[in-house]
Amino acid sequence: MVQAHEKFPANLDKLGRFERIAEDAAITEELGSLLGRAPLFSDFTREDVKHLAEYMGVYKAEANETIIHEGDTGDFMLLIVRGEVDILKRSLQREQQHMTTVGAGTTIGEMSMIDGEPRFASCRTTQATTFGVLTRDNMAKIILERPQLGAKILVKLVTMLSARLRQTSAKLMRYMEGVIS
Repeated sequence: MVQAHEKFPANLDKLGRFERIAEDAAITEELGSLLGRAPLFSDFTREDVKHLAEYMGVYKAEANETIIHEGDTGDFMLLIVRGEVDILKRSLQREQQHMTTVGAGTTIGEMSMIDGEPRFASCRTTQATTFGVLTRDNMAKIILERPQLGAKILVKLVTMLSARLRQTSAKLMRYMEGVIS
């Protein structure tokens, strides 16, 4: 069994002090609350969630705290369990632009966890928010130690990223058609 981390990954420490929910049972309960209503967990059993919880930490942040900074390196993703998070992107003029607001069941930061590239956007809580943290190292451990669970997670992440790419491509095409006509 994987031992729970005592603190955030090193590159998450600088973002502020967040309260950690420490017991495995509490982590499993928090994640289990998303079963059936979160895209990541649509094919997961309670047993899957219990095992996933062994590899994750769950944290709480107050309102208006930035939990991911655009441009930072990151090797973890967050799963919003409760609360809301604004996704903000800097414009060419370096002004923060609101892209969207996400809530429970949404993953954020998965692109950087997978590819190791800098964060695409900043993520700021709009209210007290509970979120799970899955690091790249722990994802690798899941793949090695629980391959079926690892495959489920990877398929879900790829599916979600593909859907986001399709949505973005459709928006880009509508924009381009508006500019050209």
